[in-house]
Amino acid sequence: MIFDGHSDIWSDVTKKTLDGEKDILRKYHLKKLREGRISGSIFVIWVDPPYTDNPYKRTMEIMNSINKELEFCKKELIIAKSYEDIGKAVEEDKFYIFIGLEGLSSIGGNLDLIDSYYDFGSRHASLTWNEENLLATGVKGNPDRGLSELGKKAVKKINNKNMLMDVSHLNEKSFWDVVSTTDAPIIASHSNCRALCNVPRNLTDDQLKKIAETDGLVGINSFNQFVHKDKNKQNVEMLVRHVAHMAEIMGTDHIGVGMDYCDFLDDSSMNSFSSQETSYTRGLEDASKSYNIIEEMRKAGFSKEEIEKIAYKNFHRVIKTVIK
Repeated sequence: MIFDGHSDIWSDVTKKTLDGEKDILRKYHLKKLREGRISGSIFVIWVDPPYTDNPYKRTMEIMNSINKELEFCKKELIIAKSYEDIGKAVEEDKFYIFIGLEGLSSIGGNLDLIDSYYDFGSRHASLTWNEENLLATGVKGNPDRGLSELGKKAVKKINNKNMLMDVSHLNEKSFWDVVSTTDAPIIASHSNCRALCNVPRNLTDDQLKKIAETDGLVGINSFNQFVHKDKNKQNVEMLVRHVAHMAEIMGTDHIGVGMDYCDFLDDSSMNSFSSQETSYTRGLEDASKSYNIIEEMRKAGFSKEEIEKIAYKNFHRVIKTVIK
């Protein structure tokens, strides 16, 4: 069993829905997820390029597409809103999805929209994608700018709503501002180690330690440019070295999986953040290959107990603690 803490599949559902397709999850995604032994995931609402000029409109399009899509797959999946829903899904052999919000550019300065998104089913939020917005600063923004006062209020609201607070994509100043504001565990749902691949989206050892101190976790990311700068080393073996480094710095109680597969994204989105011809780590080309990370951890000497924690138990623990 694997819990994938980050997937952009709603973006594919939205594109295909707007193109007139139906029953998209069953046609294109659920089989691959099952083949990779992924049992549940956080599917994020992501305002992807080229739709960033009107993020609220795009968010509404995604939500409408989700509602339409769910009519076709009620027998196959559950939209999870609590820890108990995980057990229900496992018992009924259904795939379970927590709806997430990858960035809150869509709310502008209106924090009440977080309530609306929660009512829709969202149980996860990050403040930004790569951009600056009214709340915080992503990795492509001003490195000297962190959270605004409104952003700090947003963190408190996310805490009070029992939603997962995600720090992936934040710049360092915003990260530390979140740490000093939150009163709940934090996650970096899809980030790797800067010590092994020095890119802004990866986390420093100090950041890894701090996430562990909050009793949160980091989900390892299979996007190739976060694994190694040398294309020849962008493979599953190298990604497991990131797992090993996290284990040394944080302990295995604070590591999860956040694959961030991009095989279904079109060029208009990919070109905004990828500079290589492919986006995948070799051995993890798409969701169907996900179990390869488990096999590679076994080869690297991780115990069965450690692998189970990393594969799903740590995420389940944080969900139980935060979402309840």
